[in-house]
Amino acid sequence: MFRTTSARQSQAASNQEALAFEPAAMEGMTHRMANLGFLGLGIMGGPMAQHLIDAGHTVALWSYSAGKAEKLTGGKPKATPAEVAAASDIIFLCVGDTAMSREVILGKDGLIEQAKPGTIIVDCSTVSPSESKRIGEALAAKGIEFLDAPCTGSKAGAENGKLTFMIGGKKEIFDKVEPFFKNMGELLYYCGAAGMGLSAKLSQNMILGSLLQAFNESMVLAVKSGVDPNQMLDILNNSAAKSTFISVKAPMVFKRNFSTNFSVKWLEKDMQLMLDHAGEQNVPAPITALSAQMLRAAIAKGYGEDDICGSIRLLEDLTGTTVKG
Repeated sequence: MFRTTSARQSQAASNQEALAFEPAAMEGMTHRMANLGFLGLGIMGGPMAQHLIDAGHTVALWSYSAGKAEKLTGGKPKATPAEVAAASDIIFLCVGDTAMSREVILGKDGLIEQAKPGTIIVDCSTVSPSESKRIGEALAAKGIEFLDAPCTGSKAGAENGKLTFMIGGKKEIFDKVEPFFKNMGELLYYCGAAGMGLSAKLSQNMILGSLLQAFNESMVLAVKSGVDPNQMLDILNNSAAKSTFISVKAPMVFKRNFSTNFSVKWLEKDMQLMLDHAGEQNVPAPITALSAQMLRAAIAKGYGEDDICGSIRLLEDLTGTTVKG
């Protein structure tokens, strides 16, 4: 089943939709707010949690990095994920990788230790679909509901409440959480059963990762050949190769601005997840494999913490070329 929801709701309308929740499943809610939790307060998670707080909900917070929870205005910092679970009816998390996700949900002092039956856990991280399914099965054994809901939109999307979510899990659970997704994003795609949100996200990122490598190669080649980079971008924007991604990232490269919106190391992590998932499905992915290796090489050169557009420096270094406007 496939469903798209657009046209972001107002705060009042979003809170009104929360009234449709069943009281037995959503104990602790009032007519104005819900008891929510949020784990992982980085580039994406911090703004996402702040939007939930600003919508009027009570939000228990936890982060790997000390002090991040205290920086969010109006949140309720907690010492452990388990304490977040004790205070929450619906819990969102947005962490870096599969191991982190499993640890905060199922590990020592994890959500599972104090989550009540009927609690809903929503993992917005980009992690392994197969491992996410196993996490969901472990939670189901305790009467806890689970959705995989990776998002895209990068830093700007998170800050502006314009993320796109791809959701997998029970349809009726998605329907209950939908109003809260709308506090953080504009587009919601219900993709089907558990793991299918992650499958959709990884399939999208496969194109992103390979498009990035194509841009790096073409721009370095053009500049090495003597073509003005600004003219080259204008040509791309008025040809069949036009891409919103390139239109956004190229000016950052020209200005040598590699401040992080989505880091090289996290895209490389996602590319490896894609290869693992493709292997499980017996789908060849040779272009993805090469793109992943190029990102890994950029990390080896010291560019892993920078924005993904900073990966162009690997080819610049190899060719003695600088793509600068």
